[in-house]
Amino acid sequence: MDTKVLNYRIIIEPEIDRKSGKKIYNSFCPKLGVADWGATVEQSLGRIKEGIECQLEAMAECKSTIPESDSQEFMVATTNVNLPTGFGLSFG
Repeated sequence: MDTKVLNYRIIIEPEIDRKSGKKIYNSFCPKLGVADWGATVEQSLGRIKEGIECQLEAMAECKSTIPESDSQEFMVATTNVNLPTGFGLSFG
């Protein structure tokens, strides 16, 4: 059986689990809207790969168009935002 290799960008962000207090890793594939998590980066990547495969199989069964691979060229940035202290916001 012939196969095609698709390459989708995954964003991984660490977070402290509120229940356990331990660090976990959230992974997200923006192009497909698939997200998962794991106790390690490797576990998070493995889980999201399974989720992506499941999503693509479901899309193929529904005869939906499969998104092309992401470009290898991309940029990640952050920005500072100033909020007035009177907003009364709480941060986690």
